[in-house]
Amino acid sequence: MIAIRLRSSCGAALVGVLALATSGCGLSAELDRETNPERKPTPSETRAVLPPVSATPSPSVSVQPVSGCPSSGLRFEVGRVDGAMGLRAMTLSMTNCGEQPYELNGYPSVSVLDEAGAPIPGVRTAEGTDEVPVAPPGSAPEPFTLKPGETARAGLLWRMAAEDGTYLRVAPDKKRDFVNVRPEEPLDIGPENILGTTPWAPAS
Repeated sequence: MIAIRLRSSCGAALVGVLALATSGCGLSAELDRETNPERKPTPSETRAVLPPVSATPSPSVSVQPVSGCPSSGLRFEVGRVDGAMGLRAMTLSMTNCGEQPYELNGYPSVSVLDEAGAPIPGVRTAEGTDEVPVAPPGSAPEPFTLKPGETARAGLLWRMAAEDGTYLRVAPDKKRDFVNVRPEEPLDIGPENILGTTPWAPAS
């Protein structure tokens, strides 16, 4: 699966960053021994505490209900953002909470909105990941039926930019109704960027 390969590559990159940080700690300790041989305690830094990002949607933006099954019979959820070396990835899930089966064969329809609910200028959604630099290749879509109670997943990938994305407007495909969802953290996709998608696949 694409998500597994992506986590592996991101994990390897994060291990490399961690190794650099570890070597930096050793150098810092050596410099401290030279400048403070008597090991006198140094005053701790005072760090400013930033307020948490509000999860309350803007009054002008209609979002999916927090609980229950929407009238469409489909409920969307987004995972946390994984990232390393400037590549970002997120899982989009869709659960059939209704009573009718849904036929799927393709990619989700997704657009990125700012805090006011307006599309971010220049952010273009692409079917597949070929246009996202250093993103792993995706698989071809395959048809399947999403039965009541079942979940499908797709991947969203982009290159890091400014943190302008607040909401995602999502739909199973371009022919169906959209709904707005708000991720737990801002999406650093910024303007003039490409959001790559992987096809829907049954959740394993």
